Amino acid sequence: MQFAASVPLALYAATASARLHRLGVRAPGATIALAGGALASAFLACSGLVTWVLSRPEVAERPELVRPLQYLAFGLGGPAHVVLLGLLVAGIAVPGLLAGLLPRALAVAGLAVAAVAELSTLVLLADGAALLLPVARFTALAWLIAAGFLLPRRRVRAEG
Repeated sequence: MQFAASVPLALYAATASARLHRLGVRAPGATIALAGGALASAFLACSGLVTWVLSRPEVAERPELVRPLQYLAFGLGGPAHVVLLGLLVAGIAVPGLLAGLLPRALAVAGLAVAAVAELSTLVLLADGAALLLPVARFTALAWLIAAGFLLPRRRVRAEG
């Protein structure tokens, strides 16, 4: 599932970045969104592949491999994926706020979601921070859906 889910995430990142460019965003936000989304997708895919390796009987029979691979799968699909997902959100939220492309409340919420995602790095230092991972992941995905609907397709020019 993780591997398959990584594909639409990469597509979203590419289309969101292209839309920001088409809307006239020249600041780094569009590129940050693309890089964050592409890397979040790549880490999610790698986590899925490591999880698949863990499902293989010949690996499951080797306890010395199982625990390190579990940690690797968690690291790739947890903090690595979520931190970079936060960059995707921030890369859309910042230009969305500064250029007025998104409703202010949604853009500010995106910045808050991105901050929680970046804080999820703390899970590498303290197991108690693991709660940040699902909070950041699911709010980021909900935010990306909302932003996808509300980000304009073309810039409305003011007359005058």
